[in-house]
Amino acid sequence: MHFAGTATCGIGFSFNAVEIICQEKSTFSNFFHTNLLRKIIRFVSKMMQRVVNSPILGAIVTNGVQPHRGMATLKVIQMRLKSVKNIQKITQSMKMVSAAKYARAERELKQARPYGEGAKGFYEVADIQPEKEDKKELYIAMTSDRGLCGAVHTGIARQIRNELNAMPDSENARIICVGDKSRAVLQRNFSKKFIFVANEVGRIPPTFLDASKIAIQVLNSGFDYTHGKIVYNKFRTVVSYNLSELPIFSLKLVESSDKLVAYDSLDADIIRDYLEFSLASLLFYAMKEGACSEQSSRMSAMDNATKNAGEMIDKLALTFNRTRQAVITRELIEIISGAAALN
Repeated sequence: MHFAGTATCGIGFSFNAVEIICQEKSTFSNFFHTNLLRKIIRFVSKMMQRVVNSPILGAIVTNGVQPHRGMATLKVIQMRLKSVKNIQKITQSMKMVSAAKYARAERELKQARPYGEGAKGFYEVADIQPEKEDKKELYIAMTSDRGLCGAVHTGIARQIRNELNAMPDSENARIICVGDKSRAVLQRNFSKKFIFVANEVGRIPPTFLDASKIAIQVLNSGFDYTHGKIVYNKFRTVVSYNLSELPIFSLKLVESSDKLVAYDSLDADIIRDYLEFSLASLLFYAMKEGACSEQSSRMSAMDNATKNAGEMIDKLALTFNRTRQAVITRELIEIISGAAALN
């Protein structure tokens, strides 16, 4: 006897088989009474309901019946398992690439630190204090164009956003974004304060030439700032970094300092030339610190992503095996039920 027809409850066995059995009642009447036939059909129905309601079996799609929401089939689980395995391979490869780039960035950072330390030492000795009245403040956000590295870039943008929101008079404040990541966060509320945005940052290791180009654009922007700050990430260890700031001051504010007498033979041209060089040095130092922090954070993020993918693979493999076992159980029940009905 062929058990065909529309399936119900997600089971291949059809309740339309009852009609077939009733139509062939004359054939079965030689072997069974009507009551016995009803008991067999009732038994098969109960067994099918138990299989459908089993927590192990999650909606098997057969004979064109659509599964319930949130339930997966063997094919869907297998496709998702393959997808997660591919993602794990990608994250593992990105981790290895980031580890190599981090080692190079750390070596270059040690060579770039004297540039930043020397410029900071000059401002500390000069003891320059920002003006409290008629001040024009400049914020330089040191980020990059690359993502998948945790909250490295969003932390810088959030710091600038919070300071601008807390500032009582932020009309004289301007922003320069080095990298698209800071621009994407700040342009929603402060797009009118942008002076310019430096793109193509982070694809290759930063150089002093890149910092010099940014410094030239800052000096030629037409915004006569009194003081400002460079917001960047300072590298500490492989798994940690600090959000730091580097101060910058205008030529007029530096010349008005009373402690410049500590330096001999300083005139306006020398101070102007040194401020241009110190601005490029501070930018170069901040870019190197940010690049090293970014690579270390990306390496940690890809390591965590690889571990999470491994856990998902284990769970999906377990679900796949349980679902496959449920399919085998269902088929055995159909065979036994059919054999019991024929006997």
